[in-house]
Amino acid sequence: MLKIYNTLTNQKEEFKAIEEGKISMYVCGPTVYNYIHIGNARSVVAFDTIRRYFLYRGYDVNFVSNFTDVDDKIINRANEEGISAKEVADKYIEAYYADTDALNVMRATRNTRVVETMDDIIAFVEDLIAKGFAYELDGDVYYRARRFDHYGCLSDQSIDDLREGASERVGIDSQAKKEDSVDFALWKAAKPGEPSWESPWGQGRPGWHIECSVMATKYLADTIDIHGGGHDLIFPHHENEIAQSEAKTGQPFAHYWMHNGFVTIGDDGEKMSKSLGNFVLAHDLIEKVDPQVIRFFLSSAHYRSPLKFSESSLDDARKNLEHLRIAYQNINYRLKDAVDQLADDDVALVKRDQFQVDFIEAMDDDINAPNGLTVIYQLMREINRYLEADQVSKVVLEAYRDLYLEFLGIFGVTFTEDKELLDDDIQALIEERDQARANKDYARSDAIRDQLKAEGIILDDTPQGTRWRRSE
Repeated sequence: MLKIYNTLTNQKEEFKAIEEGKISMYVCGPTVYNYIHIGNARSVVAFDTIRRYFLYRGYDVNFVSNFTDVDDKIINRANEEGISAKEVADKYIEAYYADTDALNVMRATRNTRVVETMDDIIAFVEDLIAKGFAYELDGDVYYRARRFDHYGCLSDQSIDDLREGASERVGIDSQAKKEDSVDFALWKAAKPGEPSWESPWGQGRPGWHIECSVMATKYLADTIDIHGGGHDLIFPHHENEIAQSEAKTGQPFAHYWMHNGFVTIGDDGEKMSKSLGNFVLAHDLIEKVDPQVIRFFLSSAHYRSPLKFSESSLDDARKNLEHLRIAYQNINYRLKDAVDQLADDDVALVKRDQFQVDFIEAMDDDINAPNGLTVIYQLMREINRYLEADQVSKVVLEAYRDLYLEFLGIFGVTFTEDKELLDDDIQALIEERDQARANKDYARSDAIRDQLKAEGIILDDTPQGTRWRRSE
């Protein structure tokens, strides 16, 4: 039974899709004024992994995610760079795709942009005003938070306990004239030099929260299966989305709310964020570290748990990924001399099927990545044990390999087909192995030896140094 943790109810619940076999899923995307940092990438990878697991379980996933391309930060960046806000947004949307493609993130079924839904946003706000949930003051439009009976249901807060102004301030004067301090902006009157659009309330642009309500209901439905995002979006962003959407449609906005944990950095476990200045850009890290290692690192923790970023954590991910890669290479190497079938194939295939049962059981428990990876490592060890036999079956090896790749694919890990190593590549690996041995890093030394063996390279350690030859 597939269960996921629902932030709305603070408990794990059996997942039941609105339409059998199909999932509508909306995940809040970035404000495109800069490159994404590793904390942002964690959310993207977490929901990509969740999406991939739903696909593995046979669901058709309609996955929508937005780009916020109208925002104060974008306007400020445009002024700094001397270009238009649109040029800033276009630049960093392209950069987002480059970074997430490198991390093997599936592109959304649809990526939406605020500027493309402006008419829909205006119509949505008009509807809220007509229903008495919003009011206009001097070109600004605010949502009456107290008018919505369930305000605070997602963040589990009483409206009287909510901190004043957590709802996206628009300036001291505007704050003072609001009917209530907890009311939040749906539409902002234009300021000189800012992008703006014509509306019934004059020139202006939308507030942040209204954008996602409009795009989720426009491109998916009034009620969707899953809404996701970072834990920091629970309040006020997602709380306000619920208030807006349900006030307009009269229907539940999302059946399940899923939120990923933060990436932390430093000994004190501080949240990585641009506002704190302690961030590492994915763009920069990808230039230094194999993107597949970064992806594996980001995928390896439970999506709701904090994830500590450090050099040692990345190194652990690299080593684990290398062990997984070597097992895959060893399968391909042994397939060259495998026989079609052996007498005990049925026993091995029963073991293989049990791994699948164990993996699904682990991942069905709120997409529990660490437990799922434990099963993958167990499968890897069974593969390595099987490969030690003098004679191996092609049927069994292919069955193990296919299952292995299926599991790893959910975590965004893919292995390219083997290519014969060039002499310079072999020598570089031997030199790395020599250095690892000098540093007493025997795990890395053994991993390189096994990698070369899988490629058909035999090493001979002699007093004069390591010599190599290709196996016949």
